[in-house]
Amino acid sequence: MVDRRWRPSRLSGFWACLVGGAAIAALLMVLDPVTRYEDCPNHGGNGNASAFDDASWDLWFPLVLLGWLGLVAVEQTLPVTRRHRGGVDVAVRAGSALVLCTVSSCCLFLNVAIVCR
Repeated sequence: MVDRRWRPSRLSGFWACLVGGAAIAALLMVLDPVTRYEDCPNHGGNGNASAFDDASWDLWFPLVLLGWLGLVAVEQTLPVTRRHRGGVDVAVRAGSALVLCTVSSCCLFLNVAIVCR
């Protein structure tokens, strides 16, 4: 017998986190930032250089990461995320999505931001 009871999606509340993370990973592959200190344009000298070919991404990349965090937070407030779930389950899912996004953003940003400084 087929049980036709509706169950909430397992990824409900994690779509923005997963899709945004994949989009940021693709963006980093396209931008191809410097990942080793030896490859920096200012290697062996003083000064600040950008890890990106276009120095404006030093501003845009953190803004993209903040936008990603904002979208994950907005997704947690949508009714479809909370549908057919208890309060504890909603809180755990929201907290884990926000923590995962925040930790990933900080690690990505720090790796790119300090490599050539």
